[in-house]
Amino acid sequence: MSTYHQLSQQERYHITALLRMRRLSHAEIARQLGRCASTISRELARNRNTHDECYRAEVAHSYATARRRRERRGFRHASEQWDVVIRLLEDKWSPEQISGHLKRHGVFRISHETIYQYLLADRKHGGSLFKNLRCASKLRRKRHNSQDSRGILPGKRHISERPASVQTRRWFGHWEGDTVMGSDLHHGVLTLVERKSGISIIKKLSSRTVGCVNAAALSAIEGHRGRFKTITLDNGTEFHGYKTLEQHYPLKCYFATPYHSWERGSNENLNGLIRQYLPKGTSMKNVTQADCDYIAEKLNSRPRKRHAYKTPLEVYNARS
Repeated sequence: MSTYHQLSQQERYHITALLRMRRLSHAEIARQLGRCASTISRELARNRNTHDECYRAEVAHSYATARRRRERRGFRHASEQWDVVIRLLEDKWSPEQISGHLKRHGVFRISHETIYQYLLADRKHGGSLFKNLRCASKLRRKRHNSQDSRGILPGKRHISERPASVQTRRWFGHWEGDTVMGSDLHHGVLTLVERKSGISIIKKLSSRTVGCVNAAALSAIEGHRGRFKTITLDNGTEFHGYKTLEQHYPLKCYFATPYHSWERGSNENLNGLIRQYLPKGTSMKNVTQADCDYIAEKLNSRPRKRHAYKTPLEVYNARS
């Protein structure tokens, strides 16, 4: 039994010519093309011009090509492969991280767009897989023509004074820092991220005070002794004890412009990722340092697109 092949564009031109020359039955057109009559009937029914119901080869071929393209977007991967994807989603990996990781290790190929479409279909049918994705929507606060006095402290180094080489992400040792607070605005965490590798440190805070933040920061720096050259911080008053850090270690602290979160983009991204584990509106009173270490380990083990899907831990440990 011969294998079926899609009609070619040349065959569609032949059909158009035969229809214009004289009235022929579908069976006669099929005979001249060496096709089944049902193939011709289906072609004329599916690929006529929707505006005037006439059959034109150019239009018919474009309809058929578009249809095949849409059909390829279906979920053709085996259930075992989707089990792998779902397991990584539940581990809070993004579709791009999953796609890149599986490709890098030769497991199988699947595009991030296919994963997003799968999640969309799952949600439409009442599924909850989409809840594993990071929510990217944020409200922006506009402050036009207003003078900002938040975090004013004489002697602070503005980010504009930071060496230009830090911006390039070519060198290790340049960090960004911030705090993430719980619903009681008392308990929270200190977050630090290294700009080149993306490796993260999370320290539990029992309060948002200078003393508590300094103790957490000193602990983090001590655990990575010699690997801190600069820290770019948020303008919150909890960082007003930064000089203590500079006195203990050979590093310099810089401060971003108030309400310019993009100047600390790596840290803002980290804080968003942490919210997958510590959602907004929840208390952090019962969060322990062990919980913080677990979250950091999970984030540091996620592949990153900018590192060709290597993990931050791999990049950080491979530094020269």
